[in-house]
Amino acid sequence: MARESGPVCKLCRREGEKLFLKGSRCLSPKCSFERRAYPPGQHGRDAQFRRGRASDYNRQLREKQKARRIYGVMERQFRRYFREALRRPGLTGSNLLSILESRLDNAVFRLGFAESRAHARQLVAHGHFTVNGRRTNVPSFLVNKGDVITIREGSAKRTYFHDLRHMLENRPPVPEWLDLNAADLTGTVLRSPERSDIDLTINDQLIVEYYSR
Repeated sequence: MARESGPVCKLCRREGEKLFLKGSRCLSPKCSFERRAYPPGQHGRDAQFRRGRASDYNRQLREKQKARRIYGVMERQFRRYFREALRRPGLTGSNLLSILESRLDNAVFRLGFAESRAHARQLVAHGHFTVNGRRTNVPSFLVNKGDVITIREGSAKRTYFHDLRHMLENRPPVPEWLDLNAADLTGTVLRSPERSDIDLTINDQLIVEYYSR
């Protein structure tokens, strides 16, 4: 699948807020958004002083783009997720975010096994994880209640995973829909993620309005 290969810090500046796409760098003084908190491009600095209210379409588009970039999903796949969210009972916006949260690369990131979703996507694609004992190298794989995510036996010997137990001590607690066994480097999906579990500033209603035009 194609990926956005440009500087990811520009994506944060374009959306006007930190998307935490580069892990610990986003929390350091090296963060580009801290140094240049205005849109990228030749006229980006002037854009922050322009007056006028953004149109409804612009707000809807920006919210959709922000969600796509946070989870690292391309447009066609994001549309498929939205169609699936429509079919499920309940609120479409909450269903959409629940599907995005259920991606394997996001679950690996939420468990603290990677510094960012992009890092988690790379680790999964390289086959370092198993789901229910089966090697899985598809970052978009959707985990379900009862699934057990573990580090592959061959990968556990690598330096990064060997030191991961100590790194997990300084990571924030995992969300309530996951359970982490730091000693065994194992994560269990306790239930489907709910809207209240997602600590992101995404207005899912604007995304629904965008696709309902």
